Amino acid sequence: MENAQLVALSRQSILRNHLDVIANNMANINTSGYKSQNLHFAEYIMPTADAGAFAPQDSEISYVDMFTTRTNFDHGSIKLTENDFDLALNSDGFFSIQLEDGTEAYTRNGAFRVDSTGQLISSEGLAVMTDGGPISFSVEDGLVEIAADGTIATELGVRGKIKVVDFEDVRTLEKIGETMFKGRDPIQAAEVRMIQGAVENSNVYGVTEVTRLIEVTRAYDATSKVVKDLDELRQQAISVLGKIQA
Repeated sequence: MENAQLVALSRQSILRNHLDVIANNMANINTSGYKSQNLHFAEYIMPTADAGAFAPQDSEISYVDMFTTRTNFDHGSIKLTENDFDLALNSDGFFSIQLEDGTEAYTRNGAFRVDSTGQLISSEGLAVMTDGGPISFSVEDGLVEIAADGTIATELGVRGKIKVVDFEDVRTLEKIGETMFKGRDPIQAAEVRMIQGAVENSNVYGVTEVTRLIEVTRAYDATSKVVKDLDELRQQAISVLGKIQA
């Protein structure tokens, strides 16, 4: 009975975390460049005593050993915004963003703007990187045009090129914040296709997440009932055994 309750509690723990992941996906369904996540876990088989001489033999007990979230890097749909500084990648790769400590992070969220000093920044207020570092615009630049390969042109001429990087294995990226990632050994992205005046929507599908939410909620409720039933059985057993005279 104790083993059964411990297994049920182990399942409840992973289901709670699964609900948190689904809730976060749904909360970011309208966040540009957001990549959905899913929960994965490893199984731990509880070692049992050697009871091979008895029938029935001891059975293995399975628990959740550890869990982790994995990111789905599938591309989201493209939405036109008519904002000249918004950029959407219609290809593999990530925009490079300079963090406050000088290091770089990577994102598919191209909802960019210029700050009061004219610097091109991300939605988090961080500098967007070009091949020559951060870039700022002045009144003299006039209309800013960004080509499909990321080349930035103004009335003053070519000003640089938006930095787009990629990775050998995007699964190695570490999530920081809602739409940014940290990664090692970035490489130059190949065949960049950039769209000015647009952003990439999140790749979260509401119907899928609602279906998952219902399934996990039902599983959690069923497990809670098992825990409650086992607790009642324990109370009944204690009550009956307490009445038995030695």
